[in-house]
Amino acid sequence: MREQRDVELAALTTLRLGGPARRLVEVTSEDEIIASVREADARGEPVLVLGGGSNVVAADDGFAGTVVLVRTRGVGVAADASGGATVTVAAGEEWGAFVDRAVHEQWVGVEALAGIPGLVGAVPIQNVGAYGQEVAQTIANVRAYDRSERRVRTFASGDCGFAYRTSRFKTEPGRYVVLSVEFRFERGELSAPVRYAELARRLGVPQGERAKAGDVREAVLALRRGKGMVLDEHDHDTWSAGSFFTNPILSADDAARLPADAPRFEQPDGRVKTSAAWLIDHAGYGRGYGDGAVTLSTKHALALTNRGGATTSELLDLAREVRAGVEKAYGVTLHNEPVLVGTEL
Repeated sequence: MREQRDVELAALTTLRLGGPARRLVEVTSEDEIIASVREADARGEPVLVLGGGSNVVAADDGFAGTVVLVRTRGVGVAADASGGATVTVAAGEEWGAFVDRAVHEQWVGVEALAGIPGLVGAVPIQNVGAYGQEVAQTIANVRAYDRSERRVRTFASGDCGFAYRTSRFKTEPGRYVVLSVEFRFERGELSAPVRYAELARRLGVPQGERAKAGDVREAVLALRRGKGMVLDEHDHDTWSAGSFFTNPILSADDAARLPADAPRFEQPDGRVKTSAAWLIDHAGYGRGYGDGAVTLSTKHALALTNRGGATTSELLDLAREVRAGVEKAYGVTLHNEPVLVGTEL
């Protein structure tokens, strides 16, 4: 376990924003994770558990507590046969690298989640999803340290509270520290059914059909690069936290009040999901909007980007402007997807 003082969070986040953390400990085992959190809790000190920093907006003033930087490693394959595979992954493993391995090993169900930055420990918190897949579809259970009960607990998938971009780990912020995630995969050369229309068109297959998993991965990476959603230090469109707002899920009555051409996706509970990017764009905030160190991405209106030399305050000012503009135009309140540390929107 390595300890440092006054480390700039900007160096640890994909937005490259955030002031100094008073104390940072880099941990490489589950025991170190638990010990670091317990020690900080015993001192009554704020704790921030940080992985890849891809879904974090940190305040300019930094964090007046302990940052636990998770760097655990390990992928354990408990069963791998023609019928399926059970794979346990440490929280500190890089998600993109794990997806690459899954495709190589013919573990089916995460190939459309290629190119998403961050670590494995973060994916159940957000119930990460893209292009018609969500990690909830392949997660069997999640092991986590419960700071309230001061013990390690294992949650079966059905107990994780998974829903669109959320989980019990997100709705009780700060309580749980993810240690590892167990996945159960089908095995095969072909992907899960391709549900997302844009991806199906790219692959040249009908929606609901399967394609080679490797082809799905490559198609997703190409689509994400075109939207500035694959990290590239030379491309300021990727100096972001990905999609800044979640897609709103509205009542049927509220959705009916949207313009006729607004996207609508009916949900199993009768509600309707619409596109945050469409609302932002049609409210007058198109790609590249802004004239300072922070702008919307030139490739995708849903990402707020640091063009270099930006501050978190500037980023949040633009986020507030966009949110207020969408609410004025359509009566829909957008909600931020990244976690705000030491600040609020």
